[in-house]
Amino acid sequence: MSIFLPTPHGATCHIRVTPRAGRTRVAGVRDGQLIVKLAAAPVDGAANEALVAALSDAFAVPARCISIAAGWRSRVKRVEFAGISPATLAARLAACHQPQS
Repeated sequence: MSIFLPTPHGATCHIRVTPRAGRTRVAGVRDGQLIVKLAAAPVDGAANEALVAALSDAFAVPARCISIAAGWRSRVKRVEFAGISPATLAARLAACHQPQS
């Protein structure tokens, strides 16, 4: 089962954020949630902005297509991706977690 669920306009997923990490990166999947570590602190929306930027880079989606639907002040957020299917997101997540040779 994919962590990305279909919506009428794209896909949604739950994300667990760890602010003040050493570096910003998508760290994998645990308990049905995407794990994202952020270097930014959760001050004045900086962590939320960093999350959108990190997801944009990781999934090759324009930042304008990513929105935080719930959890603005929480570590667990529901993020919506507009104009991209759950299957495409799952494939891009798998590609970015391939072992390097």
